[in-house]
Formats: sequence, structure tokens, C-alpha cells
Amino acid sequence: MSRAAELAKFIGDGTLGLGGAEDKKLVFDGNAQDYHVGLDDSEDKLTIGKGTALGTTAHMTFDADGQILKPLQPCFLVNAGSNTNNVAVGSDTTVTFGSEVFDVGSNFASNTFTAPVTGKYLFTVSLRIDTFDSAASYMVLKLKTSNREYSQIVDKRQTNGDTEYNTMRVTAIADMDDNDTCFIFIKQVDGTAQADVVDDASLTFFSGYLLG
Repeated sequence: MSRAAELAKFIGDGTLGLGGAEDKKLVFDGNAQDYHVGLDDSEDKLTIGKGTALGTTAHMTFDADGQILKPLQPCFLVNAGSNTNNVAVGSDTTVTFGSEVFDVGSNFASNTFTAPVTGKYLFTVSLRIDTFDSAASYMVLKLKTSNREYSQIVDKRQTNGDTEYNTMRVTAIADMDDNDTCFIFIKQVDGTAQADVVDDASLTFFSGYLLG
């Protein structure tokens, strides 16, 4: 009996498995890489993954409540780890992010996220800025990718005196190609170089996620 005939006999009326407490899978035997689709019975999850062993490299799982997980999807969250002190006047200053909370795929390093694949990415950056000089005209926060910039401007001329506990934020869905980069700049125009980007985990962070 051919393998196709054996499979057809085993499946029967469109059913794979015999209803017992056991895992079942279909393996796609490729030339360079194998993949599988199967039931992880102990977890009650349908799993799509790499290789022939069920559940060892799960790319996507579906549970009985319809919740879908993609555990290998690129995603990161980083905090400052230290202050970026005395932000330069009149030029871009790269903001330091030296403390990783998580980095799925290890795509963040040296203050920079590098896209592992072409796609649409959701980014959010928040900065706490202290000692914002009263003589400054404005400050701009830039989330810069290889394709374009996304910015926020704070006009200092609307306030009197140096200000503490300022917060600047940018959120964007960015189109990125494979190996494109994304990093954070801040720039102060006029005034004295005295503003600090403060290491505050609740207010200074940078995160990103591959949407698809």
C-alpha cells in the first residue's frame, strides 16, 4: 500500500487521530527545512512549527478559546539604564537604551533595532526630560527609521523658567525592509546644554513589535 493510501485509510472520514490522549501531527518534509502542523494534546493547542518534533519550535499556537500566540515574533522593550545628560544644543543626540526588559529574536543592540524581515512595525518611545532650559526655543524627539522620521516637538517658549519632569512620546507604525534600522534622537534648539534624559523605567522606554 502506498504512503498516500495508508494516510487516507488512517484519516478516514476527514479525521486525524483516534480520540485518545496523544499528540498528532502532519510533517511537511522539505529539502532544506521541515515544518509540522499538529495537536499538542497535553496543552490542548493546535501548533504550527519548524522541524518534525511537535512543540519544540512553535511558530504559532491556537488554543480552545481562539487565542493565538506567536512566541517567536520579533518584539522588544528597553529602558535607558543610565541618564543621557546635558543634551547637546543644535544637533541630534542619540538616546541611550542600555537595559533590555525583553528582546524576542535578539534584534536590539547598541541603542538600535534592526528589522529581521520586511514588514510593518509598531514602535513607541517615551522620554522623561529634566532641567529643560528656559532659554531654549524648542526640543524635538525623533523616532528615525531607514525610510523616514516620526517626531514630536515641545515649544519651550510657552513656559517660564527651567522645567522638570517633562515627558515626550512618539508612537508610529513604520514600514521597514530587511536590515533597516530604527533608533531615537533628541535635539534641543537654543539655550544651554543642561537637559537630561532620565533613567526612569516608567517614563523612559523604547519598544517595538512586528505587526506583519
